[in-house]
Amino acid sequence: MAVYIENPSGCRFQFHYKVVIQKAINAVLEDLDIPKELDVNVLIVSPEEIRRINRETRDIDKVTDVLSFPYFEYQEAGVFDRSQYDPAEEEILGDIVVCGEKILSQAEEYGHSQKRELAFLIVHSMLHLTGYDHMEKKDAALMEEQQKRIMELIGISR
Repeated sequence: MAVYIENPSGCRFQFHYKVVIQKAINAVLEDLDIPKELDVNVLIVSPEEIRRINRETRDIDKVTDVLSFPYFEYQEAGVFDRSQYDPAEEEILGDIVVCGEKILSQAEEYGHSQKRELAFLIVHSMLHLTGYDHMEKKDAALMEEQQKRIMELIGISR
């Protein structure tokens, strides 16, 4: 598995953001037994860029903190159907687009570290890439439980 990380926003953090991203992604893949050969792309962008992407892909014209673009379909959240995966092919689990400035502002707003905010957004997005959603109350509760557990696994809590 390869994790490709780009930061065209130029946003600076108080920690090694690439290490945090890699750790969060690995924790989700290991916990859910997702093939480790699948690539994940992470792009850290400006508020203007994430707003544009949100508008073009979801028809929502506002800044958001993170967007997830899964490449696979899931019948059940977190259960990867290996029949749709060819290990001989170079395949991508999905793309994550995160707003650097939102990481900084939300960390301050919620009273925790920038590192915790980035890790949380990556875990949240990775769960979306693996079939989790929070549109229905019961699905949201399941996703929140998974997020909390994985954040504890990587040793980053509130």
